[in-house]
Amino acid sequence: MTAHTTSDLPVIWITGASSGIGKAFAQQYAKDGAHLILSSRRVDELEKIKSELTSFPNGDILVMPLDLSAGDVSLQKKTEEAWAWKNKVDVLVNNGGISQRSLFLETDMQTIRRLLEVNLFGTLALSRFILPSMVNKGSGHIIVTSSVAGKFGTKYRSGYAASKHAIQGAFDSIRQEMYEHNIDITLVCPGPIKTAITQNSLTGDGKAFGKMGDLHTHAMNPNEMLRQIWPKIKARKEEIVVSGPKERLALLLKRAAPGILNHILKQSKVV
Repeated sequence: MTAHTTSDLPVIWITGASSGIGKAFAQQYAKDGAHLILSSRRVDELEKIKSELTSFPNGDILVMPLDLSAGDVSLQKKTEEAWAWKNKVDVLVNNGGISQRSLFLETDMQTIRRLLEVNLFGTLALSRFILPSMVNKGSGHIIVTSSVAGKFGTKYRSGYAASKHAIQGAFDSIRQEMYEHNIDITLVCPGPIKTAITQNSLTGDGKAFGKMGDLHTHAMNPNEMLRQIWPKIKARKEEIVVSGPKERLALLLKRAAPGILNHILKQSKVV
């Protein structure tokens, strides 16, 4: 990508950028013109994406390795490094995370804690450390990839659903607190999306599930997801749900007839 020093281009920091939804976010922001910070644990994949984005003419790219479970000290240093690159971060896309495919009674507490550490505490830490600088700048936008699992729980996802329900509540509260500082919070709640999230999901003992789940095999691809939600992302909508008809019906039942939804989910096969 051609290097530019134009300070008017936004700086976008994307976690979980090495594949799937995070990669799609990077591609979409690159098309619009932006300086990108790409973060995940897989540096080799980030470098490949950086090379792929050289076809877009505007903006620089920084590859920044990041482990959301590394702890507060490490994450605060990463936040300082990200801000120092261009002396600002306009948008933080909290997309990094892991899922789960195991029954609660067969899941080690260590596995549940890892789900919460990555999906909840790591995401909250980055946001907590970046927000004071956004407040001082007088503007900012934090996007969080949540899930319809943050709206209702299903089998095999107890720890994952717990983390996403907590994310929903936490960032609803943060949004209210940040309103007076001109900082927007957007929660993106996808249904099944065709990414590697199922293969990388944790089983009860913390090992990778290693295969594509039935729900995700024929699901929407992440680039189509971004195409659908992009106008709402640009408009900084508070919450964006992107899902198929079954998930939309489930969300409706959750509000209007939760007993019926619970009965359906008890009988369903969800993998």
